[in-house]
Amino acid sequence: MSNRGEILVVLTNHSAYPSRPDKTGLWLTELTHFVDAVEAAGYTTDFVSPAGGAVPLDERSLGWLYTDRAARAHLNNPHFMTRLKNTMAAADADPRGYAAIYFTGGHGTMWDFRGNNALKNLGERIYRQGGVVSAVCHGAAGLLDLQGADGQPLIAGRRLTGFSNTEEQLSGIKDQVPFFLENELKAKGARYSKAWLPFSSFVVLDGRLATGQNPGSSKAIAKAVIKILTEPDKHK
Repeated sequence: MSNRGEILVVLTNHSAYPSRPDKTGLWLTELTHFVDAVEAAGYTTDFVSPAGGAVPLDERSLGWLYTDRAARAHLNNPHFMTRLKNTMAAADADPRGYAAIYFTGGHGTMWDFRGNNALKNLGERIYRQGGVVSAVCHGAAGLLDLQGADGQPLIAGRRLTGFSNTEEQLSGIKDQVPFFLENELKAKGARYSKAWLPFSSFVVLDGRLATGQNPGSSKAIAKAVIKILTEPDKHK
């Protein structure tokens, strides 16, 4: 695998909670921190979503506590915002040529990443052709359906992380989500681990599988993906 290539970035289309009045969607910095890092390293990115079209932004992710200067600059960048409004549908994406796939987070992913056959096909094809499969926070919901060549869950027996039950409870959304991500990852046989301190940066690498626990892990997961792509012989 070349140390340069394209990375497919997966984003949610879902914005509604069952009963909360505020809106969910993509957690902004889980996209911007990743894209800034991999593009600075020479990679290009394509945005894809389950249905294609517009990607909603989680309202809470836009607050002053969770954004930084770089993220706010993207919000004021017409080209970037046009990309978010015009994502490619997963069913229209061709996995050939992608060096990696990255499942971004935000609570919206809990509704439209799992059970989407097009996303499943993309993740499996990219992995089987020697690419990297990566996810951050709730984006790990996109890993639940993936199967290896043997038909077993791709994550079975693999070391990984994702948004924890403790973080879900602390976030105040535990009564809204359709499932607890940590529980479902473990149910698929994953060797789940998490940081001792909730919401602190934590990344797990297992071969060509890279996962970050929470929004605070967004920069670290980008570095991890770059590391795997530039040192493929060390991550098989």
